[in-house]
Amino acid sequence: MVQSSALSEWFAGLAAQFERNFLASNRWLQLLNGLEVTLFVSLLAVILGTVLGVLFALMRLSKVKGLRFIAGVYIDVIRGTPMVVQLMIFYFVLLGPYTTLDKTMIGAVAFGCNSGAYVAEIVRAGILSINVGQYEAGRSLGLTEWMTMRKIILPQAFKNILPALGNELIVLVKETSVLGYIGVVDLARAGEQIRARTLDAFMPLLAVAAVYYVIVKLLSYLLSLLERRLRESDKR
Repeated sequence: MVQSSALSEWFAGLAAQFERNFLASNRWLQLLNGLEVTLFVSLLAVILGTVLGVLFALMRLSKVKGLRFIAGVYIDVIRGTPMVVQLMIFYFVLLGPYTTLDKTMIGAVAFGCNSGAYVAEIVRAGILSINVGQYEAGRSLGLTEWMTMRKIILPQAFKNILPALGNELIVLVKETSVLGYIGVVDLARAGEQIRARTLDAFMPLLAVAAVYYVIVKLLSYLLSLLERRLRESDKR
């Protein structure tokens, strides 16, 4: 009886915490709005990072020494400094004082530029993994250097680097949790605001962690489906 009473009290306390953290004042909407910001920033950052990654990968492989130097410096600086420091530099030094972009867009640009450096190295490794005979075959067919890269090399390289790109996407989504440093109310920041109002750490932080976990698992599942489709297309 004593154990049953203690268990009932524990569940009652848990229910009270749930109501206080999520139902009271519709605080669950803060998490939902924060999730929207996280997904929005992640999407824009992935698009920008992919474009920059391919561009700087091609620059690193260019025969022009100046282009190789610029790409090398960019990649080295981005990979050698913390993301949170880059985020604050973009907001307080580079973009914030001189543009009309809001905090969310500046965060997306910062994360896109950061991701671009890592994607560049992934894409470069993928291109180098393709046998040089593929390039020579394209040139022998009368294709220009750019057409050979676009129609022959890059499609094959993409299949090779898909797992690494998927991992970079997952890391990017989780890294957006530092957006609060520039005042953006993303998912992590929303959880922190709820914790500050209710003085309960368990429920808000657990909810934030659970949402991130679900996002990561969903992305992993979708990427595994894409890899499977690509493998099946190779067998045909």
